[in-house]
Amino acid sequence: MAVRIPRPVLVATAALAGAALIVPASGAQAVPGPKDDGPKHERTDRERELRGPAARTGAGAAERALGDTGVRHGGRTDGFPRRTRLKEPAADPADKSIKLGLTPYHAIAPKLNRLQQQSDRVSVELAGKSAGGHDLYLVTVTAPESRREAGRQERMRELIENSPAKAAKDREIKAEYKTPLFVNNNIHGNEWEGTDASLKLISELASAKDAKTRKLLDENRLYFNVTANPDGRIAGTRANSNGFDINRDFITATQPEARAIRQIAIDKQPAVMLDLHGYVNGTLIEPTTPPHGENYEYDLFLKNSYANALGMEAAVNALGYTPAKDGVDPAVIPFRDQKEGWDDWPPIFTPQYLPFQGAVATHTIEIPLQVNNEEYDSRPVAELRRRSAINTDIAGAAIKAAVNYTATHRSSLIADQIETFRRGAAGAAQVPVSEETVPGVPGIGPEDVYTTEFPSAYVIPAGGGGQRSGVAAARLVDHLVANDVRVERALRAFRAGGKSYPAGSYVVDMKQPKRGMANVILADGRDISADVSAMYDISGWSLGLLWGASVDRVAKGGTVDVPRRTVHAASGTGYVAPAGDLRLRLDDPKEISALNALLADGVRVRRAADGTAVVPGSARRQAVRLADRFGVAFHATRAQGVAPVERTRVAAAVSSGELFALREMGFDVTPVSTGVLNAGFDWKGVDALYVSADLAYGKLNAAARAGLDAFLKEHGVVGLGGAGAKFNADAKLLAATAVAGNGDANGVVQVDNAAGSAVTGGAPAHTFVFSPLWFSGLGTGVRVDQSYGKAGGNPLVSGHWRANENGTGGPKDAAGQPAVVSGRSAQGGRVVLFGTQPLFRAHPKGEFAQVARALYVTSGA
Repeated sequence: MAVRIPRPVLVATAALAGAALIVPASGAQAVPGPKDDGPKHERTDRERELRGPAARTGAGAAERALGDTGVRHGGRTDGFPRRTRLKEPAADPADKSIKLGLTPYHAIAPKLNRLQQQSDRVSVELAGKSAGGHDLYLVTVTAPESRREAGRQERMRELIENSPAKAAKDREIKAEYKTPLFVNNNIHGNEWEGTDASLKLISELASAKDAKTRKLLDENRLYFNVTANPDGRIAGTRANSNGFDINRDFITATQPEARAIRQIAIDKQPAVMLDLHGYVNGTLIEPTTPPHGENYEYDLFLKNSYANALGMEAAVNALGYTPAKDGVDPAVIPFRDQKEGWDDWPPIFTPQYLPFQGAVATHTIEIPLQVNNEEYDSRPVAELRRRSAINTDIAGAAIKAAVNYTATHRSSLIADQIETFRRGAAGAAQVPVSEETVPGVPGIGPEDVYTTEFPSAYVIPAGGGGQRSGVAAARLVDHLVANDVRVERALRAFRAGGKSYPAGSYVVDMKQPKRGMANVILADGRDISADVSAMYDISGWSLGLLWGASVDRVAKGGTVDVPRRTVHAASGTGYVAPAGDLRLRLDDPKEISALNALLADGVRVRRAADGTAVVPGSARRQAVRLADRFGVAFHATRAQGVAPVERTRVAAAVSSGELFALREMGFDVTPVSTGVLNAGFDWKGVDALYVSADLAYGKLNAAARAGLDAFLKEHGVVGLGGAGAKFNADAKLLAATAVAGNGDANGVVQVDNAAGSAVTGGAPAHTFVFSPLWFSGLGTGVRVDQSYGKAGGNPLVSGHWRANENGTGGPKDAAGQPAVVSGRSAQGGRVVLFGTQPLFRAHPKGEFAQVARALYVTSGA
């Protein structure tokens, strides 16, 4: 990790009149700043939004942003054991684990407290809290270490990352560095048994007296995230209490559980990682089918992952379970046994994220016998417990085999981790996989070769230098830092890639140990439609294109020749003009949040002709508070506004990700569905309806339909995707016919936004699609707000989008077609229809404002 260089922190002052002020945090005398030519007030508490590592010293451990209990004192690293007295929750007889004969969440803390008392090999730290407020337990099992020894281990760990060329020659590391292995359990809450297998192994290692165990713990550290999703474990749900599948969240990290795992990966730097899941019979053990992530050092990864998989397969099969006797099929390794459909392309899954933090062998393990969902409800308790016992046994065998692999190959694993970081720091070329470059792995073919050309650098311009959104740029920088990517700030103006940039622009030099992490976040991505016929999940995700900031790529061979310093947080972007009425852009979710906060305070806001919000100067004090809180800018304006903007209360039939995004932007949202409306719903106090799921107009009873029809005479609808388009058609709202693209398609697409659109005017030139739609047969007065780009060509930038078998529904059919349309319905209210997915899993943050503006348009204000 880069040495974090402290910088002066500037804080905002409530400049209610006269020149804007910039106040140094050191307490030096305030000086007047320029009047109104860009963001000036820097935030006092920028770091409070970060979930990544705090500033580090070159020789010390990370000062953790999560609940690490007293690991450092006075700059020193604590030794082991680190005993943490865990709060023991009250017993919950409704915990879904109990029916399976497994460990309920409330029993985990007492068990870990006992193990810490009984053994000097077991330490527990709080890695954070779940979305539902439950503690996340990280257990370390290793031989006792003095404070001095723990500090020495930490210095070696940092040398491996920060100075890999030096670490490769370091005899102390080769001889004495403890190889880290990480076992992640129960990330899907109703896939329980990994937790119990880990608890059993922790207990065994805590008390074992044999020489093999002593040697294992002398030479390795074993980390166990006991349950990554306690909310789901208790409730018997795949998702956490926010409704998120945490194992789809790692590139975005919206959820606290994902951020906790991210921090474990950064701080512990595991070489080997397992993620325990269910249920695939026979037991599925990665590595995966193609396509393989193009930003990995895949030769090093495949070498270790395949060898480890063979050992786990042998251990699982050696348990002796059979299809005839137990219903258990032999284990499966997708890389060897399948052609496609179980890939490691997107970095959204835990084992596909960890390689970017230095792991050289990572695996999803899918244990075999289903005990969740319909099986949980329909099977006798005895049968469920038989299955869960077998699953626990198989999970335990896989973990033990991985532990043995780690212990046996500790030197080569660390050497390969060092080489991963060395290639990044040196800007070395990737090594394409083949049977020559990865000996011992049979069956490697050209279909397994995925590499990329890393650029020289990325530049995120400062304001005035071609930056679309200062607040979006700050969010992106903070996210990079939270993912342990080195970001620097230019100390003077410079040129790179044929463009000029002002001082203060951010530079991501790609000669850095975690270049793969930087590139997977910032790169446009790749169209892999021709490579495979099917993908397991999403195929495009570019934060450089989807998060609302301007990001420039400096091609390989280019240079960024400017003095710069490493940053640990983006500089503040909040600003309030010192006099007059104020203009607030509405192009970013934080700007929407600020507007909704003003409306909630009763501030009279008006919409300007250009789609911005006009805030009266009398609300300057509230504006200062919100500029500090959200980093948004309130510039001076003389515009009067063309219409009032009022607080928009939303009834929403939406996915969990969309609900999360709407509430994150400050909307007052009431979830609805067909069932909720049929049970009787009071539309008073609702300003707009949002439909993307679970609301079928044709299935409403007479009373529900009458109430909804009355609402639609004065208020409008935002419809998204297939469910929104069907609702529009069934309710006979807007004259627009939805045309469905390939339902399996997803990715980043180029779009053209209509000038002056209240919904998409000024929006980014890219958005996200999942099962894309477009619209035809537009009636009189229906406006096209956004179209798929490249008429006659292909709008897909990155992802997977093929035509259907009959040749229809492909990206070429979508090119130039309306993606977002709006107009007034036959009933009287306004309607906006999206064929795109601008809130998908709360990820494409640069697109959120389109939905917010659509809600304002349809609210009837």
